[in-house]
Amino acid sequence: MSDIHVDVLIIGAGPSGCVAAAYLNSQGFNIKVVEKSVFPRFVIGESLLPRCMEHFEEVGLLESLKAANFEIKNGARFLRDDVVCNFDFSKKHTDGWDWTWQVPRADFDDILAKEIVKKGVDVSFEHEVVDVTFEADGSSITTVKDADGNNYNIHAKFIVDSSGYGRVLPRLLDLDKPSSIPVHSSIFGHVKDINRPEGEEGTLITFDVLDKDTWFWVIPFSNGNTSLGFVGKNEFIDSFNGTTSERLQNMLKESDYYYQRFKDAPLLFEPKSIRNYSKAVKQFYGKGYALTGNSAEFLDPVFSSGVTFATESALKAAKLITKELKGESVNWEEDYTNYIKRGVDVFATYVKEWYTGNLQTLFFHRPENPEVKRQICAVLAGYVWDETNPFVKKHDRLVKTLAHLINMEKEKSESN
Repeated sequence: MSDIHVDVLIIGAGPSGCVAAAYLNSQGFNIKVVEKSVFPRFVIGESLLPRCMEHFEEVGLLESLKAANFEIKNGARFLRDDVVCNFDFSKKHTDGWDWTWQVPRADFDDILAKEIVKKGVDVSFEHEVVDVTFEADGSSITTVKDADGNNYNIHAKFIVDSSGYGRVLPRLLDLDKPSSIPVHSSIFGHVKDINRPEGEEGTLITFDVLDKDTWFWVIPFSNGNTSLGFVGKNEFIDSFNGTTSERLQNMLKESDYYYQRFKDAPLLFEPKSIRNYSKAVKQFYGKGYALTGNSAEFLDPVFSSGVTFATESALKAAKLITKELKGESVNWEEDYTNYIKRGVDVFATYVKEWYTGNLQTLFFHRPENPEVKRQICAVLAGYVWDETNPFVKKHDRLVKTLAHLINMEKEKSESN
């Protein structure tokens, strides 16, 4: 294959790659997308947040997704012992979408990829990036291996790394660094939900909290299948023996609420396991490239932030690339790194405070404070850049402070 010359090379055809490609294509640029996998393919990240609906709508991908009739997600439910905390996205501090979807990512990503092809984007599957060289002006030569094992070169003015867990540029450019998020691992899979209850109960995304560090997700899909996954410290995950199927089925016994529903549910494939899943990088961009989504940061699945950060960062990067390629001045540090980090920092606080127990104190305290709940709900809906929300603007202090006050009041009450 002869060398290819493009304006922008996008590595990865997941949601972030498709959003970036759709936007840049709409601006008239010559785009090439290379994807290592064959679609459809399994990937985790099946619960979306309302914020990302804005991104799909803006780049013209929303209507193709609506036609798939994915399970509607109107909020999220958290269970601990006998206490239920329900968040309703229509009752949140920040204006914006009040619903989204629960999606089998194999189908979801395949629809997005096919849609950008329809829009004229050149996408090659089973094409793997094996090397990249950057010139002084930021242009690059990327060596790609095709499905037959043949190498060819792509010359690009800019590269967007949307490779997710593949983390192509972080590996090739030594950009990885340790995450500040506590070390956890997960085992997860899909089951045929043969005992699914009728009505809302059967459709609710739920987080069953087993203890401060351990929780269980239930994400029902509209096709009758359900995603199940356990998250915990490595010691918890490692305390179960056998295959991942045997381990997941034994873990189910830990959930008093869900064990009966899922104990006989047939697994649709051998469950997957990810150890130490939180990721971080030294920088979000460099001359001639930008990292989006999980290629840059992955926090924790507890608040389903992965796809939203992927699409938020992809759209932001695509807009800045458009300016740069049109000869306009771009401040990547302020307009990309600092912007994305503001959102990442908010969610990172919520993840850390979840595992300290402070956020769980707020979720399960009774009686509920409706205004506090509205403000936290906006964060859980993905609106983590809205600084009119005190739980965004003061995220690093407010969760901790309020939990401390609740615990003090509880101690005072118990001592009387």
